[in-house]
Amino acid sequence: MRALALLIALSPVAAQSSSAELDMPNGLGASAPAADAAARRGLEWLASTQTAHGAWIGHVGHKRESSYLVLSSAQDQEQRGEGHLGVTSLAGLAFLAGGHLPGRGQYGQQVQRCLDYVIDTREDNGYLTDSGSRMYSHAFATLFLAQVHGMVRDRRAKDALEDAVHWIVDCQNRQGGWRYNPFTTQADLSVTVCQLQALRSARNIGIEVPKATIDRAVEYVLRARTPRGRNTGLFFYKTAGRGALRKNQQFAINAAAVTSLFSAGEYDREVVGPALGFLESEYDRVAYYYRRHYFYWYGNYYACQAFFQDGGERFRSYYKKLCRDLVADQQDDGRWINEVGPGDAFSTAVACLLLQVRHQYLPIFQR
Repeated sequence: MRALALLIALSPVAAQSSSAELDMPNGLGASAPAADAAARRGLEWLASTQTAHGAWIGHVGHKRESSYLVLSSAQDQEQRGEGHLGVTSLAGLAFLAGGHLPGRGQYGQQVQRCLDYVIDTREDNGYLTDSGSRMYSHAFATLFLAQVHGMVRDRRAKDALEDAVHWIVDCQNRQGGWRYNPFTTQADLSVTVCQLQALRSARNIGIEVPKATIDRAVEYVLRARTPRGRNTGLFFYKTAGRGALRKNQQFAINAAAVTSLFSAGEYDREVVGPALGFLESEYDRVAYYYRRHYFYWYGNYYACQAFFQDGGERFRSYYKKLCRDLVADQQDDGRWINEVGPGDAFSTAVACLLLQVRHQYLPIFQR
């Protein structure tokens, strides 16, 4: 509740004036002004590219090895007056992370329109979807609704959040996880972590979520941990089915696993230590090869949360490099480029989230 109170109390002006108090303990030091300036320019670009109906567009699809299979293009969405639900939700989170609230502050209108759009994508069964988006986007939309719940006196927002949570609970399969499509018998760690974080966020603000659902999801994550061998302690992408017990050296998967365990209250160093060490050593390689790729943006969305929750010198070292790279890569118009993935609105939303994590305005960024 402390985080919700902060979001309600802080206007964007107050948020900017309080940042100096948080810079020193978080170790960004002299780079803080550059990071804050980059975030402000990124939010300005996002505000200028929001559609008339409150969404942001982007390619809806999913990764296929190192490529991205597009199921619904940004151009098609623009022509049909649709949007990318997942990207829109991340953009909304980026504004919230800067202290901008629905209907209040410099970007209050944009956040309110974003909230209205997300609510309007709800189907009768509670599924949040647009342009053929699937469980990834549903989870990010649920997370966005959970972060604003309690600040917006709007019954529609609460109803949409409760229905979205019920949908996630109902879609959990026998493995304890989730996959791209609702009610599939398969599961993977990446999609599962998205749902788990959304459920934990909703439960933390008073939405009823069965404890058994979260426990089973955490058990699934722990089963994905490599029990022995050279990569002991790293996490597999899948535990059963085609491609099971492979890909345990992926930056994004290990980052997502650690973040989910931290959010569930699992801080055992023997459990998370190897994966954190892997993330620390792997960042430079990922940043070198994948700076404009989906892998970089999605991986660091979770890695930043994992390191931030871990704290200490490991976070400070990682975060300085991350901010250095983000500031250097920002384009003249304020955006960041995502060549393989949903597109520039996606990368810009994630970049703004990462640059503002130390302000701790979002409940998911609270230690």
